[in-house]
Amino acid sequence: MDNAKYIVLYDTAESHENLLPLAYTRPVADFRVGITTIKDKWMALLPGRYSYKTVGYLQEKFPAADLKGEFALFIAGCVIPDARLADAVAKIQPGESITDGERIIAFCAREEEFEKYADAKPEDIKDPVMVEPELGSLRYVFDIFQKNAAVLKNDYARLTAGRTSQQLSDTCTLIGNPTTEDGLPSVFIEEGATVEGAILNVKNGPIYIGKDAEVMEGCVLRGPIALCQRSKFKMGSKIYGGTTIGPFSKVGGEIDNIVIFGYSNKAHDGYLGNAVIGEWCNIGAGTNASNLKNDYAKIKIWNYRQQRFMRTDLQFCGLIMGDHSKAGINCMFNTATVVGVGVNLHGAGFPRVFIPSFSEGSPEGGFTNVGIDKFMTTAQRVMSRRGLDLNDIDRHICEYIYEYASKFKGKR
Repeated sequence: MDNAKYIVLYDTAESHENLLPLAYTRPVADFRVGITTIKDKWMALLPGRYSYKTVGYLQEKFPAADLKGEFALFIAGCVIPDARLADAVAKIQPGESITDGERIIAFCAREEEFEKYADAKPEDIKDPVMVEPELGSLRYVFDIFQKNAAVLKNDYARLTAGRTSQQLSDTCTLIGNPTTEDGLPSVFIEEGATVEGAILNVKNGPIYIGKDAEVMEGCVLRGPIALCQRSKFKMGSKIYGGTTIGPFSKVGGEIDNIVIFGYSNKAHDGYLGNAVIGEWCNIGAGTNASNLKNDYAKIKIWNYRQQRFMRTDLQFCGLIMGDHSKAGINCMFNTATVVGVGVNLHGAGFPRVFIPSFSEGSPEGGFTNVGIDKFMTTAQRVMSRRGLDLNDIDRHICEYIYEYASKFKGKR
């Protein structure tokens, strides 16, 4: 890549707000979909010096590079890369751009020209190159679980090509071909991972077991599935395809097509399907989340940007949960419930299908705001269990979100 030293993954106000509550605490390029984050995929396909251009309060943790007036490649952080797209981006020259047909998704420019391209329509820019991403992009939160199976398979082929897996234990049962159509192993087990006494069905897709991860006895897995570093499927878990469990997480019960970003637990019985869970979340024993309406009607889901429930063409959509939120034992969630950051739900009954950030309570007793000091104390306690701290930068972000979140529905 000779045309620019820097690669900048950017968010627009539209992409940030449409992907709340998950975008409250990270740039969209740091979303996990498939096996790795979007940024990780770009770095593997297009090496370079990466930085972010995101909403102001996140820049302290996810800093922008000092471009020194030089040209940079700007890439929309919500776009999921593939080899063909990465090759096209690498070839664009200063003043050139790429469109997916609806918007500009990449351009080569100086920083002062950013606004000219980032929010532009293709017809407003001279001769953009048309490239439709094979894996699409994340427009709304539900795109994460909808696209996860296809992206997971793509990541799997890239991450395992030319490498050797640990051998699957004789205590396990493999259903399907031990190799994929591309000649890769259908189950890839990284160094330090253990899989014992499990049933693994790879007829619909591969299964990836990350470094030092564990699949306990009695688990039934149907690919495509990714269990990332140091995560666990607990005994007797039933795991359906299109599922990614990010690092340092524990999962049990029955799950189907969910994505956990990392550092979160759903360690006990209960059902969760077509869902996305952020980091530092905990879902208590016996908690269930509906992903299908009783009348089989198409789903509406809360959209932060529109400040209303938006219509979708989805029939299946489960729980969307922002970082640092918790659900006690035997909680229940209606179809397409959106839970903000720092929510603590407990008690019987179904809560409303949009729970604003920093709320605490139950369906029968109502909700109150969680004070920022109380939230910080709990977050620090949770993170310290993993040997991590809620550092000053994280605290600044949480403080900002606490105020920023009040913009939506006038509440936290």
